[in-house]
Amino acid sequence: MRIISGLYKSRKIVAPKNLPVRPTTDMAKESLFNIINNLYYFDEVSVLDLFAGTGNISYEFASRGTEQITSVDQDFGCIRFINQIAEKFEMPINTIKSDVFKFLEKTSMQVDIIFADPPYGLTNEQFAQIPELIFKNNLLLNNGLLVIEHSKHTNLSHINHYAYSKSYGGNTFSFFEVD
Repeated sequence: MRIISGLYKSRKIVAPKNLPVRPTTDMAKESLFNIINNLYYFDEVSVLDLFAGTGNISYEFASRGTEQITSVDQDFGCIRFINQIAEKFEMPINTIKSDVFKFLEKTSMQVDIIFADPPYGLTNEQFAQIPELIFKNNLLLNNGLLVIEHSKHTNLSHINHYAYSKSYGGNTFSFFEVD
């Protein structure tokens, strides 16, 4: 994986092969960040990266100047890797090792952008639980945005707060907004 833009543009990051991850492709990530760039100033937002995996999305935000980034993943290897890269590049990424659903039930954190890249094998009910918990617990600030990455075969348009989707290859990003 590589960082697309910002301070660390073109830096390649090689994750250990034993991590249980499916990183967002560079093409899809570039498209996603073009959308976000038209909505926000990266140095003015706070970000919550759920199912963070390799930290790919967190690094991109950090490279573009975001100072408040929290990455949540339940795998210790993923958290350790994110911490190593964040320390190496002096990125302001705070990590939390936790099951994402339990984290969403308990946290009172409020942020501008939440990105979730859950395993594609989740059931439709599990996918729906992500925005339900986020909006029930008021985790997004006003004008906040939730982005869920999922397979093109998963449809989230029936879920409350759904705004629109964009597809890139086999990946789809569904966007949810505060009313």
